Formats: sequence, C-alpha cells, structure tokens
Amino acid sequence: MLDGWILAATPWIALPTVVALRMRGHVTLDQYALNGDAGGGTHGDPQTVADRPPAVSIVLPARNEARNIAECLAAIRESHWTDFELIVVDDHSTDGTGDLARRAAAGDARIRIIDAPDLPAGWFGKQWACHSAVQHARGNVLVFTDADTRHGPELLARSLNAMRERRADLLSVIGTQVLESFWERLLMPQVFVLLLSRYGNTEVMSRSTNPRSKIANGQYFMITRAAYDRVGGHAAVRDHVAEDLRIAQEACRRGASVQIVDGREHLRVRMYEGLGEFMRGWEKNVYAGGRDTFPEGRIVRALVRALYPLPAMWNVVPFVLGLVAAFGALPPQVLWWAGLCYAASAVFWVATSIQSRVASWYGLLHPLASAMLTVLFTRAAVRGDRVQWKGREYRSASAQLT
Repeated sequence: MLDGWILAATPWIALPTVVALRMRGHVTLDQYALNGDAGGGTHGDPQTVADRPPAVSIVLPARNEARNIAECLAAIRESHWTDFELIVVDDHSTDGTGDLARRAAAGDARIRIIDAPDLPAGWFGKQWACHSAVQHARGNVLVFTDADTRHGPELLARSLNAMRERRADLLSVIGTQVLESFWERLLMPQVFVLLLSRYGNTEVMSRSTNPRSKIANGQYFMITRAAYDRVGGHAAVRDHVAEDLRIAQEACRRGASVQIVDGREHLRVRMYEGLGEFMRGWEKNVYAGGRDTFPEGRIVRALVRALYPLPAMWNVVPFVLGLVAAFGALPPQVLWWAGLCYAASAVFWVATSIQSRVASWYGLLHPLASAMLTVLFTRAAVRGDRVQWKGREYRSASAQLT
C-alpha cells in the first residue's frame, strides 16, 4: 500500500528535475566581447562594434518614478559605450519625476527629457510614451528600458556585440532581480521558474520560430529601427498589457530574428517593492498578457482561464492533504506521500533560492509561496482583460497570430 503512495509522488519528484533540465544552458552576455572580437571576454575599445557602429537611441518611459529615475540615469551615463542618445519620457508623473530627471541629466547633451502628450483612447500609457519618444529618436538601433533598472557599464556594448554576432533583429536581456523584502524573496523566484518552465532556457527561446514561444524582457531590449518599423512599432501593440511579449511575437511572425541572452551580471532591477506592489504588478500581467502565449479559440481560451490557477497549486495540494492526514482525517500513508512530495520539491526550491541569491530557507516555504501565487493567478483570471496600473484602467486586447 505504501509503495502505491510512493509511486503517486513520482510527478512531484520528476517535474522539478524536468524543469531544472529545461532551464539549463543559458547563454550569457559575458560570452560577447566589449570590442566586437569573437570569443568574448576581451577588453578593448568598447566603441567598436563591427566597421560601422550603429547609432543608438535609448528610450526610457517613466511615470511616477521619483524613487528610481536619478539612479537609473546615473547608471546609464556610466556606460562604456558613450555614443548614444537617451530620451526620457515623463508620462504625466505627479511625483516630480520629470524635474528629477532634468537635474540628473544636467550637463549631458546626450539626454533629452520630453513630456508625453495626452494619452489617446485605446493606448496603454507605456506604449504611448515609447511611441512618442521614437518620433524624436535618431538611432538605427532602439533600446527600450525601464526606470527601475540599473545598467552595468558594459551592458550596452556587450548587448550590441551580441546582437551583431547573433544577427538578431531584436535582442532581449535577462537581468538580476533585486529582492529585498520577505515577500519578494519568497515569491519572485517562483514566478520566474513558472516563466522559464514555459519557455525554456535562452537558447530554446532564441531558436524557436513559433511566435507564441517568443518573449522579450521589457526591462531591457534592443531592436533595429527597420524591424521596429516592420512590426508597426508600439502602435501595433498599443492595447496589449505585455507589449514586450507582443513586439517579440509580431517580429517573429514577420520573419525577424528574436533572441534573448542572460545578462544578470550587467543588469539589475527591482520590479516591485513589497507584497502589495508584487500582487498588483503581476496581477495585471499573468493572465491578461499570459493568455497571448496560448492557442486562439474561444473554447481553448475559456479552458485556459478556468484552469489558470492550477500550476500554482502544484505544491499546495500535497501540503494541505499532509496536514489533514497529520490530524487523522486521512490515512497515514497520505502523510508519507505528502512528506515525500514536500522533500522532493524542497530540494528544487532551496536550489532555486540559492540561484536567486536569497537565503536557502526560503525554499522550505514553497507551499506558502504556491498558496500566494494561487491567489494571484485566481485574481488575475477573474479580472480577465481588465488591467489597472499606476492610476489608469485599461482593457488588454487578445493577440491574433494566425
């Protein structure tokens, strides 16, 4: 009888192994040189990317980013690649973001601060800010980044070399998540494991020719102006909450090379501060944006919406049943099964915590994390296409990729 319960634990033993294998094999920015030579890791003239260096325009939309904007601009200004223009778009901030940006940019002719025009109907604010900036951009490579990022001095040069060597039309960079509060450290690694288990490592994502298997990181991605214009720019994804995902999908659909690399040594970001921001931030993305990665069709989308919380519940079910068994309401064999499931999952999540640069004991709390994500995914599915963020309300469109 006990053997049967051990067999029943096999999925909880096997799945972490499969996910761990699927996540292995990231290609990192450190494999690409500063000076454009093949082989990576060399330190020469950081301005040299091929014979004709591209003109680079960095676009930074900012809405109520007073706590971030000065540090973000200071980091970008320290770039080893110095030949760029930076266009900061103050998106109707009410916390003095624009004034802080102007002070931080003082004396640097490469930086322009512009005010976003009034938001038209049917547009998300970030897309409108980026679109407005691009109208002023002179570069043939556009870099889109967020105010909560911190760029390392080698990030831009290595990214441009990676783009050239990989012959990418769109290159996205994965950064290190800065996790400071208890809830950030507990929950953020779980979200990214769910994402990576869906998409695989950087090379799996880069090699795929299926638009629904493409993704970009809106915190930092670069795209050639030609590819951006072919996609239709941010106007083409004006009403989609996950604009980075949709630009990657549309670029792939039009035959562009969409690639992603691991740049955790060169890019840092603190997405959300505390539980409240975490829940509000991911709630707007995980369903309204995530559904664009699934096949089209009313029946399929309805099933996806109904079942959306299930992946997050994976580690909750054994823990709850184990507690019930511990109080004698279920056979004792269930307790053995639950303990085995917990132990197998704990090994994986402890390793994930260490990889995420947080204390290993956070991995032991994975049932609590899964319970919180179940709440998050349920709330997101219930909200559907309704999105609320930074004082604005939207409805996110659904992708049509066929």
